[in-house]
Amino acid sequence: MFSEDRARFYAAEILLAIECLHKHDVIYRDLKPENVILDSQGHIKITDFGLSKQAVTAKENTYSFCGTPEYLAPEIITGEGHHKSADWWSFGALLYEMLCGRPPHYSSNRKQMVRDIVEKDIYYPPIIDVEARSLLRKLLCKDKEKRLGSGEKGVDEIKQHAFFSTVDWGKML
Repeated sequence: MFSEDRARFYAAEILLAIECLHKHDVIYRDLKPENVILDSQGHIKITDFGLSKQAVTAKENTYSFCGTPEYLAPEIITGEGHHKSADWWSFGALLYEMLCGRPPHYSSNRKQMVRDIVEKDIYYPPIIDVEARSLLRKLLCKDKEKRLGSGEKGVDEIKQHAFFSTVDWGKML
């Protein structure tokens, strides 16, 4: 578990990396702690682009079943097709883990965990403050079209959320 300030810093850097990929029509599809490393100055680097998909524009769907179960968006699991907003689900799951010490639907039984991602509501422990909880609920929205970051304003919806109000995006970039 990280402090909220540390989680916000890492989440902001990860958000900028995913934004860059999306601007180049790439869906990352494998955001998880193992694929985020720190450089010698403590800044994030995203690694392992083996599951990424290129040339996916706007809300174009793709149908591959890929990713790490703990961070899979519900629409990937159900096979209904996914687009860039699947990365925002994974981003929310990773932020949840940074704040709580485990992914939102973790279970040692993978079949149960995958079923829970699709069917169960997420428990938000009291250690998560109001702004973080609000952001997580919007990122971990099961409806990919209503998920924060999937609207007309795209990533700016996430950047403008109150959780990130102290982030100077220009300096962060």
